[in-house]
Amino acid sequence: MNKSLLIWLLGTLVSASGDAFVPQSFASLRRHLRRSSTTTSPLIGLRESTGAVAAPDSSDKEQTADVDSTDPDEIPRGGGSGGLPKRVPPLPTMENYRKFALPCLALWVMGPLLSLVDTSFVGLSGSAAQSAEQLAALGPATTFFDGATYLFAFLNVATTNLYSSARAQAGSESEKAESVVRTAAKVALGSGFAVMLLLLFVSRPLLGLYIGHEAGNNPHLLDWSTEYVQIRALSMPTSLLLGVLQAALLGAKDSVTPLIAVVYSMVVNVIGDYIAVKRLGMGLRGAAMATTLAQWASTYALIGPARQKLVKDHNLGLLMGGGRKGDKEGGKKKKRKNDGLVTGRSFLAFAAPVLTLILGKLAAFGFMTHAAAGLPGQPTTLASHQIILSTFFFISPFLEVISQTAQTFLPPYLAPVKEYVQKMQTKNPDSYDVDNDPVAQEWFGAAFQVATKLLTSGLLVASIIATLVSSIPAFFGNFITSDVVVQDAVKPLAKYLWAGALLTAPVAVSEGCLLAKRELPFLATVYLVSSIVLPFALIEIKKQAAPVQQVWAAFAFFQLFRATCFAGRIWGEPVVTKLKKMFKRVRNKKGSSGGQLQTS
Repeated sequence: MNKSLLIWLLGTLVSASGDAFVPQSFASLRRHLRRSSTTTSPLIGLRESTGAVAAPDSSDKEQTADVDSTDPDEIPRGGGSGGLPKRVPPLPTMENYRKFALPCLALWVMGPLLSLVDTSFVGLSGSAAQSAEQLAALGPATTFFDGATYLFAFLNVATTNLYSSARAQAGSESEKAESVVRTAAKVALGSGFAVMLLLLFVSRPLLGLYIGHEAGNNPHLLDWSTEYVQIRALSMPTSLLLGVLQAALLGAKDSVTPLIAVVYSMVVNVIGDYIAVKRLGMGLRGAAMATTLAQWASTYALIGPARQKLVKDHNLGLLMGGGRKGDKEGGKKKKRKNDGLVTGRSFLAFAAPVLTLILGKLAAFGFMTHAAAGLPGQPTTLASHQIILSTFFFISPFLEVISQTAQTFLPPYLAPVKEYVQKMQTKNPDSYDVDNDPVAQEWFGAAFQVATKLLTSGLLVASIIATLVSSIPAFFGNFITSDVVVQDAVKPLAKYLWAGALLTAPVAVSEGCLLAKRELPFLATVYLVSSIVLPFALIEIKKQAAPVQQVWAAFAFFQLFRATCFAGRIWGEPVVTKLKKMFKRVRNKKGSSGGQLQTS
């Protein structure tokens, strides 16, 4: 990348980010809580009013006292009393992380595998001409449907965050925790039916816009794509419901149960594709039916375990009158007790920021492909870009799973102390100082240790995965393409793939930590700024007819900017504070040495 373009890109990113670049750690979060007990807390990111504090009853004291026997996998239940447990829960071990992350990784990989199964059966069935046309229709159809589903990923993020926090504050069997599950299930099911109706009635014109002029050149392309999407639309309600149930189980640190449900889906999908596509020759229609049946099967398989593990009365409240029997009784007294229950509004608070994150990621890769397609040397240029992009997508789940781990393991150390500090500020608005509260300091310190350990693990995993995978285009290009020209074209891109993958570690881990702390506006701001600036850099590269390496160099700087902002927000201030203390000790040492010399 030439020097002027590089300087422009870096300068624009830094200046446009403004205050978003200013580091903020757990220490600064403590100071924010000290300033106000009724405004938005960076620990949680949502506006809450603390209200009056009830005196702890005997059951609350019991819960607080029982923390001494807390297992590392259990979540303390002292928050409901207005006081913290006697001690911070034991920090998770690498064994705890491994038991959660490995099944979670398999869960992430299963999705692309299902698409690969459909592609394989459609591509290997029927005549060569028919399979080619149907594969051409399958591409935009699956991308369109997956994109529609991906837009509701904020429900999954919100469910994990809210449920994990509710368990930490009130316990796994509390009404607050169960209200998260019931509300998430209802919102997901309602949203799913709304999107299903939308896709059934307007998918054809939307796909026509999405496919573009190719739809007019090949009428079968639009027909097959529309039919596929309309059949898959029938699974949209169960698809969104499945997502939030998986997210709640992940919030409970259970990544095995969701994986079992996805295995059901894989088995049904393979059998369905074999019967409908290969044996009955139904082509793309058969693939859509098989995938829809697989989605229904996995949701059905997960509902039972979810009811057993997540709600005490085994009722998800999907039908009228669902929920605890006690919820219908108690009059005003019960109503006051339920004031803290999670409602649909809590989920909507995640919508805009998380959608900004999602659209920012999609826009980045979309503009990169657009820029690569406009560079000279086609089709080799676009082919080499697509190889590196696909390779990066293969690497991403290994690092994104650490983001999910942070979203699951951090709230138990953040939610109780946030509630405790707010109640202490309400009781003693003039005298309470969170910075001088050793109990709160201990909890914040534990949360910081968890975040730091996850960052270290992420960097280690990223360095290994990035080195291994980037060596394929660098030295073994014949493994991914038989075209010698394309093999030579991907070699210079390997170093940018390595840099982008390595920087994904601090991006993913920090993003997970910030989501756990609910710093949603900050995340959205950084993504918005970077997503606005990156396209201008890519357009400039396209105008200059530069080599495709500059597209991936721009992406590496895009990752560097996000990594610096996100990691700086969490770890920046402690580093600066340590440096200040170190320099102060050096100055004091020099001063004392000078004084001794003068005396002598």
